[in-house]
Amino acid sequence: MAKRVLVVEDNELNLKLFCDVLRSQGHEVEGVRDARLAIERATLFAPDIMVLDIQMPHISGLELIAAMKLDLVLRRIPVMAVTAYAGKGDEERIREAGADSFVSKPVALRGFLDAVNGLFAIAEARNG
Repeated sequence: MAKRVLVVEDNELNLKLFCDVLRSQGHEVEGVRDARLAIERATLFAPDIMVLDIQMPHISGLELIAAMKLDLVLRRIPVMAVTAYAGKGDEERIREAGADSFVSKPVALRGFLDAVNGLFAIAEARNG
């Protein structure tokens, strides 16, 4: 059975890349370019995991993670944070916000896929 992935990324090229790579692995993928729509899409799509950019207009990835953690259903979805702004202490701050995994841009595809598979393992453990 295909795993479901919601990708939240405002950069169209990155969104296409992430979605294409995940689909090539047999996953069912939905992409969202506007983080303001992510909670609604996550509720309707019911992803197994989420991949989201941290630096987005309107709502940051950190704000989105915080909003998800307030929802009884969405808080169980493992989240991979992806960002180009990986300075000292950023990974710790992002993980403290609730991200389960962290990948910096530019993304190495093998590392990205390894992180995705790690999130699926977390999702299985959380959902029994």
